[in-house]
Amino acid sequence: MSAERDEAAAGAELRRVLDGGLLPGGAAWPGMEALPGTPRRAAVLVPIVPGPAPFVLLTRRAAALRHHPGQVGFPGGRPEPEDGTPERTALREAREEIGLDPATVRLLGRLPDQPTRGSGFSIVPVVGILSPEARWSPSASEVAAIFPLLLSVLTDPAAPRRIAEGLRRGSWLWPHPEHEIWGATAAILMRLSLVLRGEPAAP
Repeated sequence: MSAERDEAAAGAELRRVLDGGLLPGGAAWPGMEALPGTPRRAAVLVPIVPGPAPFVLLTRRAAALRHHPGQVGFPGGRPEPEDGTPERTALREAREEIGLDPATVRLLGRLPDQPTRGSGFSIVPVVGILSPEARWSPSASEVAAIFPLLLSVLTDPAAPRRIAEGLRRGSWLWPHPEHEIWGATAAILMRLSLVLRGEPAAP
């Protein structure tokens, strides 16, 4: 029983820290038809699993996908007209990609919108904490792997580094023994890292 109390207390403290640094959620998508020259819209779920060693869930996209095959990201995608809000988009996509039941996700807020290089998207990162009942499994057509990144890595200021050469130059790179975490995903994780450390997650 003591272990359960300790885990509940750790989860409550994690929610408190995040609540203090996230932007409020719930605002509706603007009109679905973007004006010429404006970024295309997308939303992702940033799922955090609390516990003695809390972590963020990340995915590696299937190699057969047309866009960004094999890259690491969060469950998410473009809005459908019936979604209404980025939160609904993120939860719908998470159900489709990793089988996550929206009822097991406690939404906490948003990180600042994240632009992408080249593809012209503006991504709304929606942060949620998963309940103990949450389960996930990859959709074979979309996701090759689901894997954790410990929050202890995210809260280490020395963990990320800048890529110095090539087309990825200037992007953040997060350490992981099996996967390359860079690009917009790494930038979103950097903003989450700042929130977890009590610093502003400014664009």
